[in-house]
Amino acid sequence: MRTIGLIGGMSWESTAEYYRLLNELTRERLGGLHSAKCVLYSVDFAEIERLQVEGRWAEAGEVLAAAARAVEAAGADLVLICTNTMHKVADEVASAVSVPLLHLADATAQAVTAAGLRRIGLLGTAFTMEQDFYRGRLARQGLEVLVPGAGQRALVHRVIYEELCLGIVREESRVAYQKVIGDLMARGAQGVILGCTEIELLIRPQDSAVPVFPTTRLHAEAAIAAALDG
Repeated sequence: MRTIGLIGGMSWESTAEYYRLLNELTRERLGGLHSAKCVLYSVDFAEIERLQVEGRWAEAGEVLAAAARAVEAAGADLVLICTNTMHKVADEVASAVSVPLLHLADATAQAVTAAGLRRIGLLGTAFTMEQDFYRGRLARQGLEVLVPGAGQRALVHRVIYEELCLGIVREESRVAYQKVIGDLMARGAQGVILGCTEIELLIRPQDSAVPVFPTTRLHAEAAIAAALDG
Protein backbone atom coordinates (compact mmCIF):
# COMPACT_ATOMS: atom_id res chain seq x y z
CA MET A 1 0.00 0.00 0.00
CA ARG A 2 1.26 3.46 -0.89
CA THR A 3 1.52 6.03 1.88
CA ILE A 4 -1.10 8.81 1.85
CA GLY A 5 0.01 12.28 2.89
CA LEU A 6 -2.68 14.37 4.56
CA ILE A 7 -2.59 18.15 4.91
CA GLY A 8 -5.19 18.65 7.59
CA GLY A 9 -6.36 20.75 10.50
CA MET A 10 -8.73 22.89 8.39
CA SER A 11 -10.62 22.07 10.53
CA TRP A 12 -9.41 19.14 12.62
CA GLU A 13 -13.05 18.04 12.95
CA SER A 14 -13.13 17.03 9.30
CA THR A 15 -9.54 15.78 9.33
CA ALA A 16 -10.58 13.29 11.99
CA GLU A 17 -13.25 12.09 9.56
CA TYR A 18 -10.60 11.65 6.87
CA TYR A 19 -8.50 9.50 9.20
CA ARG A 20 -11.48 7.38 10.23
CA LEU A 21 -12.66 6.87 6.66
CA LEU A 22 -9.22 6.02 5.30
CA ASN A 23 -8.77 3.33 7.90
CA GLU A 24 -12.29 1.94 7.56
CA LEU A 25 -12.01 1.78 3.78
CA THR A 26 -8.63 0.04 4.02
CA ARG A 27 -10.06 -2.56 6.39
CA GLU A 28 -13.00 -3.12 4.04
CA ARG A 29 -10.62 -3.69 1.12
CA LEU A 30 -7.94 -5.74 2.85
CA GLY A 31 -9.72 -7.23 5.88
CA GLY A 32 -8.35 -8.26 9.24
CA LEU A 33 -6.23 -5.76 11.11
CA HIS A 34 -5.20 -3.76 8.05
CA SER A 35 -5.21 0.02 8.35
CA ALA A 36 -4.17 2.90 6.12
CA LYS A 37 -0.55 3.92 5.72
CA CYS A 38 -0.63 7.69 6.08
CA VAL A 39 1.23 10.69 7.42
CA LEU A 40 -0.53 13.81 8.65
CA TYR A 41 0.57 17.43 8.85
CA SER A 42 -2.05 19.36 10.81
CA VAL A 43 -1.88 23.15 10.53
CA ASP A 44 -3.29 25.71 12.95
CA PHE A 45 -6.63 26.60 11.39
CA ALA A 46 -6.82 29.96 13.17
CA GLU A 47 -3.77 31.10 11.21
CA ILE A 48 -5.18 29.83 7.90
CA GLU A 49 -8.61 31.35 8.54
CA ARG A 50 -7.02 34.75 9.18
CA LEU A 51 -5.16 34.56 5.88
CA GLN A 52 -8.41 33.61 4.12
CA VAL A 53 -10.33 36.55 5.54
CA GLU A 54 -7.52 38.96 4.70
CA GLY A 55 -7.22 37.62 1.16
CA ARG A 56 -3.60 36.59 1.70
CA TRP A 57 -3.94 33.44 -0.38
CA ALA A 58 -0.34 33.42 -1.56
CA GLU A 59 0.86 33.22 2.04
CA ALA A 60 -1.68 30.49 2.79
CA GLY A 61 -0.39 28.62 -0.25
CA GLU A 62 3.15 28.85 1.12
CA VAL A 63 2.01 27.33 4.43
CA LEU A 64 0.32 24.41 2.70
CA ALA A 65 3.21 23.94 0.26
CA ALA A 66 5.57 23.61 3.23
CA ALA A 67 3.19 21.06 4.75
CA ALA A 68 3.16 19.11 1.49
CA ARG A 69 6.95 19.03 1.38
CA ALA A 70 6.95 17.78 4.97
CA VAL A 71 4.61 14.86 4.29
CA GLU A 72 6.58 13.95 1.17
CA ALA A 73 9.78 13.95 3.21
CA ALA A 74 7.99 11.70 5.73
CA GLY A 75 7.33 9.15 2.99
CA ALA A 76 4.04 10.15 1.37
CA ASP A 77 3.50 8.75 -2.13
CA LEU A 78 0.49 10.99 -2.81
CA VAL A 79 -0.93 14.11 -1.15
CA LEU A 80 -4.43 15.18 -0.13
CA ILE A 81 -5.50 18.67 0.95
CA CYS A 82 -8.18 17.78 3.51
CA THR A 83 -10.45 20.75 2.83
CA ASN A 84 -12.37 22.04 -0.17
CA THR A 85 -11.67 25.74 0.34
CA MET A 86 -7.91 25.45 0.36
CA HIS A 87 -7.94 23.83 -3.06
CA LYS A 88 -7.77 27.46 -4.13
CA VAL A 89 -4.01 26.99 -3.68
CA ALA A 90 -3.90 23.43 -5.03
CA ASP A 91 -1.60 24.37 -7.92
CA GLU A 92 0.94 25.89 -5.54
CA VAL A 93 0.84 22.79 -3.35
CA ALA A 94 1.14 20.41 -6.31
CA SER A 95 4.15 22.28 -7.67
CA ALA A 96 5.93 22.04 -4.30
CA VAL A 97 6.21 18.25 -4.37
CA SER A 98 7.22 15.50 -6.79
CA VAL A 99 4.40 13.13 -5.78
CA PRO A 100 0.82 13.46 -7.13
CA LEU A 101 -1.77 15.73 -5.53
CA LEU A 102 -5.18 14.04 -5.59
CA HIS A 103 -7.60 16.92 -6.26
CA LEU A 104 -10.83 16.81 -4.27
CA ALA A 105 -12.94 18.47 -6.98
CA ASP A 106 -11.85 15.85 -9.52
CA ALA A 107 -12.91 12.98 -7.26
CA THR A 108 -16.24 14.73 -6.70
CA ALA A 109 -16.87 15.44 -10.38
CA GLN A 110 -16.17 11.81 -11.24
CA ALA A 111 -18.75 10.64 -8.69
CA VAL A 112 -21.41 13.08 -9.93
CA THR A 113 -20.80 12.09 -13.54
CA ALA A 114 -20.87 8.38 -12.66
CA ALA A 115 -24.29 8.94 -11.10
CA GLY A 116 -25.53 10.26 -14.43
CA LEU A 117 -26.13 13.81 -13.18
CA ARG A 118 -25.18 17.06 -14.88
CA ARG A 119 -26.89 19.93 -13.03
CA ILE A 120 -25.58 19.98 -9.47
CA GLY A 121 -25.98 22.24 -6.44
CA LEU A 122 -22.90 23.29 -4.47
CA LEU A 123 -22.74 24.09 -0.76
CA GLY A 124 -19.51 25.20 0.88
CA THR A 125 -17.74 28.19 2.31
CA ALA A 126 -18.37 31.53 0.64
CA PHE A 127 -14.94 31.19 -1.00
CA THR A 128 -15.87 27.83 -2.54
CA MET A 129 -19.35 28.88 -3.64
CA GLU A 130 -18.44 32.30 -5.02
CA GLN A 131 -14.99 31.92 -6.54
CA ASP A 132 -14.05 30.06 -9.70
CA PHE A 133 -11.25 27.79 -8.46
CA TYR A 134 -13.74 25.04 -7.50
CA ARG A 135 -16.85 25.76 -9.57
CA GLY A 136 -14.75 26.28 -12.66
CA ARG A 137 -12.96 22.96 -12.24
CA LEU A 138 -16.32 21.19 -11.93
CA ALA A 139 -17.68 23.05 -14.97
CA ARG A 140 -14.66 22.05 -17.07
CA GLN A 141 -15.66 18.44 -16.40
CA GLY A 142 -19.10 18.97 -17.89
CA LEU A 143 -21.15 19.92 -14.83
CA GLU A 144 -23.59 22.82 -14.54
CA VAL A 145 -23.06 24.19 -11.03
CA LEU A 146 -25.78 26.01 -9.09
CA VAL A 147 -25.07 27.92 -5.87
CA PRO A 148 -27.51 29.46 -3.37
CA GLY A 149 -28.44 33.14 -3.40
CA ALA A 150 -26.40 35.67 -1.45
CA GLY A 151 -28.37 35.44 1.80
CA GLN A 152 -28.29 31.66 1.83
CA ARG A 153 -24.59 31.61 0.99
CA ALA A 154 -23.95 33.77 4.05
CA LEU A 155 -25.99 31.36 6.18
CA VAL A 156 -24.16 28.30 4.90
CA HIS A 157 -20.78 29.97 5.46
CA ARG A 158 -21.66 31.14 8.98
CA VAL A 159 -22.79 27.69 10.11
CA ILE A 160 -19.54 26.17 8.84
CA TYR A 161 -17.21 28.54 10.66
CA GLU A 162 -19.23 29.32 13.79
CA GLU A 163 -20.66 25.85 14.42
CA LEU A 164 -19.35 22.88 12.44
CA CYS A 165 -15.66 23.79 12.64
CA LEU A 166 -16.14 23.94 16.41
CA GLY A 167 -17.86 20.55 16.53
CA ILE A 168 -21.31 22.08 17.11
CA VAL A 169 -24.16 20.35 15.25
CA ARG A 170 -27.55 22.05 15.65
CA GLU A 171 -30.87 20.70 14.46
CA GLU A 172 -32.02 24.19 13.48
CA SER A 173 -29.00 24.52 11.21
CA ARG A 174 -29.83 21.17 9.61
CA VAL A 175 -33.33 22.43 8.89
CA ALA A 176 -31.92 25.67 7.46
CA TYR A 177 -29.59 23.73 5.17
CA GLN A 178 -32.49 21.54 4.06
CA LYS A 179 -34.31 24.70 3.01
CA VAL A 180 -31.27 25.76 0.98
CA ILE A 181 -31.14 22.33 -0.67
CA GLY A 182 -34.87 22.54 -1.41
CA ASP A 183 -34.39 25.88 -3.13
CA LEU A 184 -31.55 24.47 -5.24
CA MET A 185 -33.81 21.57 -6.22
CA ALA A 186 -36.52 24.04 -7.27
CA ARG A 187 -33.96 25.59 -9.63
CA GLY A 188 -33.26 22.20 -11.19
CA ALA A 189 -30.43 20.74 -9.10
CA GLN A 190 -30.37 16.96 -9.55
CA GLY A 191 -28.09 16.50 -6.56
CA VAL A 192 -26.02 18.52 -4.11
CA ILE A 193 -22.26 18.55 -3.49
CA LEU A 194 -21.43 18.94 0.18
CA GLY A 195 -18.47 21.05 -0.84
CA CYS A 196 -17.10 21.69 2.62
CA THR A 197 -15.72 18.74 4.51
CA GLU A 198 -17.52 19.76 7.72
CA ILE A 199 -20.99 19.77 6.14
CA GLU A 200 -21.02 15.98 6.33
CA LEU A 201 -21.25 16.38 10.09
CA LEU A 202 -24.62 18.07 9.56
CA ILE A 203 -26.27 16.78 6.39
CA ARG A 204 -26.80 13.05 5.91
CA PRO A 205 -28.19 11.31 2.80
CA GLN A 206 -31.61 11.02 4.46
CA ASP A 207 -31.70 14.79 4.96
CA SER A 208 -32.03 15.47 1.23
CA ALA A 209 -34.61 14.49 -1.38
CA VAL A 210 -31.87 14.41 -4.05
CA PRO A 211 -28.52 12.61 -3.89
CA VAL A 212 -25.83 14.28 -1.85
CA PHE A 213 -22.15 13.93 -2.66
CA PRO A 214 -20.04 13.90 0.54
CA THR A 215 -16.68 15.21 -0.56
CA THR A 216 -14.71 13.90 2.43
CA ARG A 217 -15.83 10.34 1.76
CA LEU A 218 -15.35 10.68 -2.00
CA HIS A 219 -11.84 12.06 -1.52
CA ALA A 220 -10.98 9.27 0.93
CA GLU A 221 -12.33 6.62 -1.45
CA ALA A 222 -10.25 8.02 -4.30
CA ALA A 223 -7.17 8.09 -2.06
CA ILE A 224 -7.57 4.45 -1.07
CA ALA A 225 -8.06 3.44 -4.70
CA ALA A 226 -4.88 5.30 -5.64
CA ALA A 227 -2.94 3.89 -2.71
CA LEU A 228 -3.97 0.29 -3.32
CA ASP A 229 -4.52 0.14 -7.08
CA GLY A 230 -2.17 2.78 -8.40
